[in-house]
Amino acid sequence: MTTDTNTLSYWLNWRFFLCALWILISVTIGSFFIWKYEEFNKSRKEKRVEERRRQESVGLLYEHEAWNTCLKGIHPSWLLVYRIVSFFVLLGLLIANVAVDGGGIFYFYTQWTFTLVTIYFGLASCFSFYQSCFNRDKFERNTLDAERGAYVAPALDGNADIPTLTKSSYDYRKSLSQNTAGVWGYVIQIIFQTCAGASMLTDIVFWLILYPFMTPKDFRLDIFTVGMHSVNALLLLGETSLNCMRFPVFRFAYFILWTATFVIFQWIIHSVVSLWWPYPFLDLSSPYAPLWYLAVGIMHIPCYGIFALIVKLKHLWLSRMCPGSCQFVR
Repeated sequence: MTTDTNTLSYWLNWRFFLCALWILISVTIGSFFIWKYEEFNKSRKEKRVEERRRQESVGLLYEHEAWNTCLKGIHPSWLLVYRIVSFFVLLGLLIANVAVDGGGIFYFYTQWTFTLVTIYFGLASCFSFYQSCFNRDKFERNTLDAERGAYVAPALDGNADIPTLTKSSYDYRKSLSQNTAGVWGYVIQIIFQTCAGASMLTDIVFWLILYPFMTPKDFRLDIFTVGMHSVNALLLLGETSLNCMRFPVFRFAYFILWTATFVIFQWIIHSVVSLWWPYPFLDLSSPYAPLWYLAVGIMHIPCYGIFALIVKLKHLWLSRMCPGSCQFVR
């Protein structure tokens, strides 16, 4: 028997308030980390002071990281082509799914995440195309000057103090040869990291928690189900193997906010209309609902951690195998 979700008794109870407390705590912590560590929240003066104090900021992103490849031997055009192909593969699968099953598919977290991955590859393709066409030569020229020990003027205000460069400060000179990313560079990296965690979560939850308990009578696999729970992660892993973006751990906060937004959306919908829940563990009528919400929340940590570890291992392996060819910031 389906429980009415648009009644006061369904919401005014200890189960909902405890689940709401988990969400509130998560959103608060996530917002704090974004406010504290996100570079685009800081003024230019603060960024200059921090850049002089340390070579690499926690959330600092250079412009080339969002469009360049991890190795000099791999032309950025390969990453551009990969992103374009991935975008059309994802878009085609998404359109076909909507055509067959209707717009109701966006009732699920899986389709939310799949759409976000599609948007990522679309934006990243446009960014790569623009940067490869207009800024690649400038980046290579500045990097070459830095490697030769030439002075490269940083993009500072006219009244800013210019640091003294010595030939022993190669890493610092190299950092000055790279422009700090603009808004779109940060947007691409943030979406990438959010997609990475969310894709791992959807695929792991489906294949390890939901699918084993489904019976052939109630459910059968089709091309869309398999694709929606595999293609996203596979394409992101391919992207990770090519790009030179770092994976700052604090941006785990965006992943938390993404999931929290979906949960709050579901609560609003169910408070207005009595509907079935897309995922059984979201049902607040169960006395175990707070435990389910807490368990799924905790699962965000290993899901994000797995992808962060993959990026870390890639950087470590390339640093040892190809130390002179790496183009990512270490």
